[in-house]
Amino acid sequence: MPLIPIEDNFTDVIAKAQRGYAISDAELASRAEITAEALAAVKGGEANLPVLRRLARHLQLSPDALEILAKKTAYPRAPVFPRGFAFFNTRHEDMTVNNYLVWDNKTREAAVVDTGADAAELLEVVDTHRLRVKHVLLTHAHEDHVAALPQILAATRADVWLHEREPADAVPGARRFADNDYFHLGVIAIKCLPTWGHSPGQTTFYVQGLSWPLALCGDSLFSASVGGSPTHFREQVKNTRARIFSLPKDTVIGPGHGPLTTLAHERKYNPFFAPDRLAPVEEKKSAASDETPAAAEKRPARAAGKPAGPRPGKPAGPLGFHGRRKR
Repeated sequence: MPLIPIEDNFTDVIAKAQRGYAISDAELASRAEITAEALAAVKGGEANLPVLRRLARHLQLSPDALEILAKKTAYPRAPVFPRGFAFFNTRHEDMTVNNYLVWDNKTREAAVVDTGADAAELLEVVDTHRLRVKHVLLTHAHEDHVAALPQILAATRADVWLHEREPADAVPGARRFADNDYFHLGVIAIKCLPTWGHSPGQTTFYVQGLSWPLALCGDSLFSASVGGSPTHFREQVKNTRARIFSLPKDTVIGPGHGPLTTLAHERKYNPFFAPDRLAPVEEKKSAASDETPAAAEKRPARAAGKPAGPRPGKPAGPLGFHGRRKR
């Protein structure tokens, strides 16, 4: 199966920042000292690097990281969890969406984080490992993250949990948690970190007790991007920086869309959080083969911690492109 594409390309990042900071095309072109035609060309997909760099400086983005995203030369590599964690990627309308399964290997107690659009593969893993799903933890209540909830509830007796700031009627029957609450599965502790902005109660579930610390962050953070918000974008970026980027440096990031990544990778390559100046990206060969990252895009890959690869979603094109524009 192909690698999961990076969720946002450079045009998505520019659009999210421009909309989030409420900067018009005319104002952005004036600030960056470029023509309206040059701005339109970049927003249409033309990777004009000098123009990109000018735009980045006026959209609070790292010019180097935005250029690397446009060149498609950095793809995240997350470590494999030997036990206790599974990652699923399913199609929802014109995109794919991620969801996760976390469990304690001794007690077999498990939690589902978000539901994806089809829970068939997740329920197979539950059955294979003889797990008891105690909780369905929702990062937020947007449709693509709760689509398979009826399917999961029909097969388990799990409690459904949603942050208290999400709309009251968003998920009927859901129990409510608050900022910094904890859930426990045997030796595993899951802390509810408030990373709101994309939605009123958007939450990152910080998981400790597995092989690596793990942040399951819904639409707070993607590899090389963030979730969008037309009304609370500054808060979204601020909360993500404060709650996720303060976690241990070896934290694995499980986003709501796109591939697994790591905090170390996002600190370096995410245009919203990376420094302005970065070392050149080298086409490094992997330890197991002579492939470069660009070549590796074409070979099969397994999602972290799963017995098999991620469930197929929208076919992968060049890294970072879905051929669509998102909310």
